[in-house]
Amino acid sequence: MTLSTPVDPKPAKAIGPLPAGHPPVKAGKIGVLLVNLGTPDGTDFKSMWRYLREFLSDPRVIELNRAIWYPILYGLVLTARPKKSGANYARIWNQERNESPLRTYTRAQGEKLAEALADLPNVVVDWAMRYGSPSTASVAQGLVEKGCDRILSFPLYPQYSATTTATANDQLFRALMKMRAAPAIRSVPPYHDEPVYIEALARSIERHLATLDFEPEVVIASYHGIPKPYFEKGDPYHCHCQKTTRLLRERLGWSEKKLIIAFQSRFGAQEWLQPYTDKTVEKLAKDGVKSIAIVNPGFSVDCIETLDEIGREAAETFHHAGGKNFAHIPCLNDSAEGMAVIEAMVRRELSGWA
Repeated sequence: MTLSTPVDPKPAKAIGPLPAGHPPVKAGKIGVLLVNLGTPDGTDFKSMWRYLREFLSDPRVIELNRAIWYPILYGLVLTARPKKSGANYARIWNQERNESPLRTYTRAQGEKLAEALADLPNVVVDWAMRYGSPSTASVAQGLVEKGCDRILSFPLYPQYSATTTATANDQLFRALMKMRAAPAIRSVPPYHDEPVYIEALARSIERHLATLDFEPEVVIASYHGIPKPYFEKGDPYHCHCQKTTRLLRERLGWSEKKLIIAFQSRFGAQEWLQPYTDKTVEKLAKDGVKSIAIVNPGFSVDCIETLDEIGREAAETFHHAGGKNFAHIPCLNDSAEGMAVIEAMVRRELSGWA
């Protein structure tokens, strides 16, 4: 018996011109979307409340049952924390632009990356925030409207965590769910052990230490912490931080006593990754260490956690406990070393597209 493909007796109708007023379809461009954590729009109570509500309502960040967490969030946290956080932000606020340093630096990274990729005319670079504005959804929609049928998302977190990289990707795909013609997506993987990243960190540290009038006895690589249960459930973040620190130590030629690791920014009552940065700083001073420096390898740009929590709070803790010389080493930000990392990762991940 011979099988044949059945023939539809009705010929297909030709697709005519688009209806009047229908926007032309743009395609053929590639979007590169830099995504950072987020920032409040201002330091006032309302702006801080809005930002903290979005951030602390993310189930990737707070994994407690909503029935348990929401009464705490709305009854306690969002009552007191906006005022305190607003005061902290006010100390580091970019008054000239009326925005947080995180937004200033992320914008600068986007602008410099666009210049660096000028040899790729079909690539469009933009930047967004996971929480706050400009939102991931609005910027992704803007890229599509500019003709991007492919988007390379770059969560600006060297070390992967479900609380950072994963939720940034989640938010992008939520935006795609509302698009009729959704673009193809790639996401830059974690780059905690990339040679270009380790080299950039090392050069940045060496350059900054050369400007000091003292030599740190100990340098702390301080990373944002995560609750210990998250690590126990399989989040690779702790391992990534350890590997970054080890590779950085090897590149600098330092001992395990010279470059140590710690974790900051814990929140709530449960145990987080240890050792804690504040306790480490205090202990070093009480043990007789007079000079230290702190670097934040897990932050792509300086922000409230680096400029205020480390630059002010950790310094005060160290001095109060008997320490003398303290230095905070800036993040890579939009420096030449930092942009070399971003450009290298983007060019590699664009392979086959551009």
